[in-house]
Amino acid sequence: MKHGKKYAEVAKAVDRSTLYDTADAISLVKKLAIAKFDETIEAHIRTGCDGRHADQQIRGAVVLPHGTGKQVRVLVFAKDAKAEEAKAAGAEFVGAEELIPRIQNEGWLDFDVVVATPDMMGVVGRLGRVLGPKGLMPNPKAGTVTMDVTKAVHEIKAGKIEYRLDKTNIIHVPIGKASFSEEQLSDNFQTLMGAIIKARPSTLKGQFLRSVVIAPTMGPGVRINPTKLA
Repeated sequence: MKHGKKYAEVAKAVDRSTLYDTADAISLVKKLAIAKFDETIEAHIRTGCDGRHADQQIRGAVVLPHGTGKQVRVLVFAKDAKAEEAKAAGAEFVGAEELIPRIQNEGWLDFDVVVATPDMMGVVGRLGRVLGPKGLMPNPKAGTVTMDVTKAVHEIKAGKIEYRLDKTNIIHVPIGKASFSEEQLSDNFQTLMGAIIKARPSTLKGQFLRSVVIAPTMGPGVRINPTKLA
């Protein structure tokens, strides 16, 4: 992949052979974010899991203490009293069956997280082919299939993020924005890593955290020493 002059210039600040301590990595990654917009800082965690085995799947959610810095739009599938509750909690979109054609046929996807009450999962299941590949399907493990829609919406708005293995057994998650302070990014990163380390499958043999990299949207990655995290 070819990068521009700017990228090449900032990349010189990163020693590719070094595994940085968390504090040094966060300090450096903030300097690497030189785009004209407020870049997202992401963590990319390569695990020793084999996601093809059900007992080595990792999926969950955690509330980052300082949020992600992003305005999150929530869609809730609920009816009657639960629909009213979702609206009161601040969900941008609330509905039931009538939303299906809008998403399926019109390609409407102006939301970031989908929450559903358990009784609505039969309806939401019809959207599996659309929502599944985009990682938007509600899931009990992530707390997005629940009767407590107020709590779900509030936590998402407060900075709750979902983490899961992709096909290459890597977890990709935002930990904040380049404009965050080093302390805020560090708090968010430590909270995320604490949750992921806790989620280590009991059947996994060998090294769990193979590599941990943090990077701004447009900049190079900085490798963190995984042995100091586990």
